[in-house]
Order: sequence, then structure tokens, then C-alpha cells
Amino acid sequence: MTLTPLDIQSKEFGKGFRGFVQEEVNDYLDRVSKELESLIKENLDLKTQISKLEEKLGHYSKIEETLHNAIIVAQETAEEVKRNANKEAELIRREAEKDASRMIEDARYKASRILSEHDELYKQAQIFKMRFRSLIEAQLSTLEMENWMQEEEEEVQEERGA
Repeated sequence: MTLTPLDIQSKEFGKGFRGFVQEEVNDYLDRVSKELESLIKENLDLKTQISKLEEKLGHYSKIEETLHNAIIVAQETAEEVKRNANKEAELIRREAEKDASRMIEDARYKASRILSEHDELYKQAQIFKMRFRSLIEAQLSTLEMENWMQEEEEEVQEERGA
């Protein structure tokens, strides 16, 4: 059985010979009653506060759990984004390698074609040089012949006499 302030205030003590001074007992009981009442109110306030704090704790626990789940989802999403970025980077790298290989092959083909054209032009220049030299040598040998002037004079005289 719990003791209440009302129990303390309504408590009656039996009287005996040479008993306590009733006024002092009543004053003391009043003080005890008030103190007990104050403690009970404080206890009720503390219980209410505990209840509110437990509610807040439950709310914060739910928030913590939600945040924890959000962090896990964010981490998983980040990992997925990272994996996708790596895949895309790998595809880009492969495509770049293919493009580079194609460019190298094109450059090799063009270089080979240019070298072939150069060789062909060189051969044609050599042929031209040989033909030109032959022509000049033939003209030179014609000039060196002495009778060309005589043949020309005879032609000029024949034209006059005719």
C-alpha cells in the first residue's frame, strides 16, 4: 500500500501518558505531507517527461533507421553509378582504340600511296631526263656536223636561182 499526503494528514495517533506534543507532530506531518506531495508531483512530471522523451527517442530511432536505409541506398546507387561509369569509360576507350587503329591504317595506306606516287613520278622524271638528254645530244651532234651550213647555203642558192 502506497502512502499519500492525504494519508499522512488524516493519520490519528493514540494518546498516551507522556506522549508527543501533538502540535509538533502535526507540524511535522504537515511538512512530510507537503514534501511527499511535492515528490509525487515531481515523479509524475518526470514520468511525463520520460514518456515524451521515449516518444522523441522512438521518432529519432525511426529517423535514424530511415537515414541508415537512405545511406545504404545512396551507397548502392553510388556503386551502380561507378560501375556504369567504368563500363562507359571502357566502351569509350575501346571505341577510341578502334578509331586510332583505323586512323593509323588510313595514314599507312595514304603514306604507302604517296610513296608509290613519288616512286612513279621519280621514274617518269628519269625517263623525261633521259629523253631530253637524247634530244639535246642529237641536236648537239647535228650542230657539230660541218656540212649542215653547206646544205643550208645550197638550199638558199637553189631558191634564188629558181
